[in-house]
Amino acid sequence: MASPESKKLLELLWKNYPGPSNYEMMKDKVDKMRANFVKATANFATPASDVTVTTVDIDGTAAEWLDAPGVATDRVLLYLHGGGYVIGSIATHRGLTASLSKAANCRVLSLDYRLAPEHVYPAAVEDATKAYRWLLSQGIAADKITIAGDSAGGGLTLATLVALRDAGDTLPAAAIPISPWTDMEGTGESMKTKVDLDPMVEPGGLMGMGQIYMGGGDPKQPTASPLYADYKGLPPLLIQVGDLETLLDDATRVAASAEAAGVDTTLEVWPDMVHVWHLFAPMVPEGREAIARIGQFIQEQTA
Repeated sequence: MASPESKKLLELLWKNYPGPSNYEMMKDKVDKMRANFVKATANFATPASDVTVTTVDIDGTAAEWLDAPGVATDRVLLYLHGGGYVIGSIATHRGLTASLSKAANCRVLSLDYRLAPEHVYPAAVEDATKAYRWLLSQGIAADKITIAGDSAGGGLTLATLVALRDAGDTLPAAAIPISPWTDMEGTGESMKTKVDLDPMVEPGGLMGMGQIYMGGGDPKQPTASPLYADYKGLPPLLIQVGDLETLLDDATRVAASAEAAGVDTTLEVWPDMVHVWHLFAPMVPEGREAIARIGQFIQEQTA
């Protein structure tokens, strides 16, 4: 059963629900969408005052280090923010990434990968793989690195693993897709069955973002829609998703494919939770609990 705080959050989200959307309604309003997302996340984007934030340039791609006090400096979480590959930034997710540094007792490298429509697929995948290889070049051992991301960043987490494996790179210790978007065409049943329960991800708007990101490319490419990827040889996965989400089936189908391919897969379906409830951790205890679980998983996998 959801906490009273979570129930209140759900009411607030529905109160501010923007309504149905589509590609035609969105394509010329990207700047407004980005500004609205900054406003929507403002109350949750400020990191704890004891977390150090340091900007870094990774061969032309902006990123930032987040270091909670006393973290193990030999362990790194590479974080890929959500936002449909169109909106969002390291700033909008700074509260979450700071919390993850504390929970996992590790450094977090949060990446401002390139967004569409200025940079369509596969720009985000290229930036994420570049950041991972940069970490290796800095002397961080692969078995001390984890990759995580939410929503589009959750899909990008999986796409990055697939791209690295296919290129013959040494893979990280583990990965954590949070409420991952893994199907650019939205074929999961939950896109229909959960539409009246999910105030965060409206199918028409999501598909519009997918069209913007793909720029006319094939949406079934495995590093665009990891639903279609071969998961053989990938590292352990912790997948978290809420059971109110239209993207529920994006998570459960990927988890089934990964498990069938022999990947050590942990799927957590959280009752009565919305899309990426982790972002609202300052408000809802379930967000804090999910972050703590991720921290525990990272420490176990990088021990």
